Amino acid sequence: MEIEKIIRKVWPKVRKKHLFPQIPPPKVIEGGEEVALEIKSKQLFISNSFYEKLKDTMEGEEIVEAVLDHGITHYMYCPWDFHTHLTLYNEAKKVVRKKEVAQKATTYFMDVVTDTYCVKEKDTKIPNLYKNLPKTGVHEVLASLYEKIWGVDLGGGGFDERVNRLSRIPYLERKRWEESIKKFTKVIQDILEEELENEQENPQRRPNPLGEHSLDNYSLDEIDRGLRDFASAVQDLQEFKETVEDLREELEEKGYATGGMGRGKGNPIDANLLYYMKLAESYTLPIRKLPIEKRGDLHPHSHMPWEMGKPFADIDVWTSFGKIMPGITQIWMKREGETYGELEGTPDCLIIIDSSGSMINPRERLSYAVLGAACACNAYLKNESRAAVYNFSDALRGNKIVLDFNQEKEQIYQAICRYFGGGTALDLGDIQYLLSCADNPDIFIITDMQITNLEKLIGFFNQIENRVTAVHLGHNVHPTRSKEGTETKKNISLFNIKDKEDIPKIVLGKIKEYLASTSEWG
Repeated sequence: MEIEKIIRKVWPKVRKKHLFPQIPPPKVIEGGEEVALEIKSKQLFISNSFYEKLKDTMEGEEIVEAVLDHGITHYMYCPWDFHTHLTLYNEAKKVVRKKEVAQKATTYFMDVVTDTYCVKEKDTKIPNLYKNLPKTGVHEVLASLYEKIWGVDLGGGGFDERVNRLSRIPYLERKRWEESIKKFTKVIQDILEEELENEQENPQRRPNPLGEHSLDNYSLDEIDRGLRDFASAVQDLQEFKETVEDLREELEEKGYATGGMGRGKGNPIDANLLYYMKLAESYTLPIRKLPIEKRGDLHPHSHMPWEMGKPFADIDVWTSFGKIMPGITQIWMKREGETYGELEGTPDCLIIIDSSGSMINPRERLSYAVLGAACACNAYLKNESRAAVYNFSDALRGNKIVLDFNQEKEQIYQAICRYFGGGTALDLGDIQYLLSCADNPDIFIITDMQITNLEKLIGFFNQIENRVTAVHLGHNVHPTRSKEGTETKKNISLFNIKDKEDIPKIVLGKIKEYLASTSEWG
């Protein structure tokens, strides 16, 4: 096939031009003759039909080089990663409020940035390619824009006022892309809406000749990382939730589930849960290991000659050549084991979370309680320990979740994110039950301390030897009572969370932290 020979010839030159990007050699597909390029998980596919249609008006090597420049620059410059793609889409959506129009605006903006970067920074044939592409609708406007900012004749023209506004956008200033795409979208919004209406009326839509930008461009790992970065960057939960809801169908189609890496089709995405999962991945809470203890077990350590009277059970038959004979037979010398504790000193953890009316509903706004509990859950699960959840409001009236110890992350998050509202009372019987289900587990409790039976809880903590990490949210006088009530206990540490950035300061299983930070509780 002619195009394959050209790709083999052009590919080394293009790779060198773009500083050897780590992407595989492009492949050829037959595809439609109107779309030159498809990108799937960093694999570039060039359409042979498109090439055959265009080669009568443009040199074959120039076609391939221009298409590869365009595709590689999407990988190397814009959008660069899935997080940037989501961010640009989110900003466009703030302008047009319609998913399909925002997707179109994002695609065209990224194409303008990519091609302008190539023209300004590289030796490229992209202007020649645009000169030979059809110019209708938004492409007619973009061709006029390119003529103005690139200073070349592409056979376009017109739209002076609109092009003047578009040409003032700083496409190559990455730090201003969020602001720039909003300006870009406002200028061409009416054209995009008209294009969408035409497509809905006419099933034979005219596609973007240089390809669409969708989730197919990214691998599942890239999507997972992008969602984590996006969760950290957005202003609030609702922004993340709206974007994920828009992309729900595409995400599920790719097999991405709420559990992220535990993907699978048919598992509906819970945007709220996904937000806390991805946001919690940005925080790492350290866990203090339990004090190490010798187990008292004996294990084979070294050899010594066997003598009469030594136990036969200690003979090592492999080094004794199968003989029971003094001077030849070897026995094992045993030493006391130095393997300390189970699971390298990290116990299981009981997470107690307050979801009463005085706490923030985690499905409406960012809840530091849920985020803190999620971070604690991640820390213990990463250490191969288990987590149980006791989510309570007015537990004595049944407003509670009692989830036994397990390692199912999505199930634990669902229990953590449940919101009851209403009063605040613990049922200590539930906590005693959960503690009995594991071997001396840690306790992580996060609350605003406005618990009706707080005195009973303090008394309970004073009776047990489990390590307790108690996290207080907000400003009130209740933590002072907790501190005074437990100050003689060395297994209880208290932390105060006033802001999201205080969460990484929590040390799980740390003993007597509050003695060194009493001033924070004044």
